[in-house]
Amino acid sequence: MFTGLVQSLGSIQPYGQDRFAISILGKSSLGILSDLAMGDSVAVDGVCLTVEEILSDGFVATASPETLQRSTLGKRNVSAPYVNLETSLRSGSKIGGHFVTGHIDGIACLIELVVSQKSWEITFGVPLSLSEQWDRNIARYLIPKGSIAVNGISLTVAECDSDCTWFKAAVIPHTYSTTNLSSLQVGNLVNIESDILGKYVDKLLGYRFSPTNFKEDISLDFLAEHGYL
Repeated sequence: MFTGLVQSLGSIQPYGQDRFAISILGKSSLGILSDLAMGDSVAVDGVCLTVEEILSDGFVATASPETLQRSTLGKRNVSAPYVNLETSLRSGSKIGGHFVTGHIDGIACLIELVVSQKSWEITFGVPLSLSEQWDRNIARYLIPKGSIAVNGISLTVAECDSDCTWFKAAVIPHTYSTTNLSSLQVGNLVNIESDILGKYVDKLLGYRFSPTNFKEDISLDFLAEHGYL
């Protein structure tokens, strides 16, 4: 489990057929490496990977075929040159973002980046070749003021269109400068993880109001039984 608060940037290089060597960049590398152990979970651009080997400046991890297909780890030529890194949440730690699982739901495309006086307004949309994946795993959970993880960064949806084919987020200077958002170009792809709370609500409502559970007549007794009176 993660919070969506990026700790460092890293560079990523192939290390075999499905393995990657991730080098931690910047001053924060010492802090991360000093506490890194075999088997630890690290979010790499929002993808939860397991540390299999520790290097002098980073670590080695394996990505499954499903992960490579679903995320930008298998599409490095059209994604940011650096990756965002966050180690897993520990019991008692502060939760400054929102709960992020590290399980990518799909991919979005950077459509527009506009600089305002106090923030960067960044718009992401559905890639043309991935519309089905977007509709099923991302669009249904997009709501204004809701949470979303973009390349592992906890962001708030500022606006989205009625069909949820795009969404906009306002990014503060600190987040923009310390993550790989600052190196994205229009057309680049990013990893998206929808809010886990929205998924659970969707699942529960879908079960409660499925055809086998739907009650045609809602009475006072029914409302009282389910805690509404």
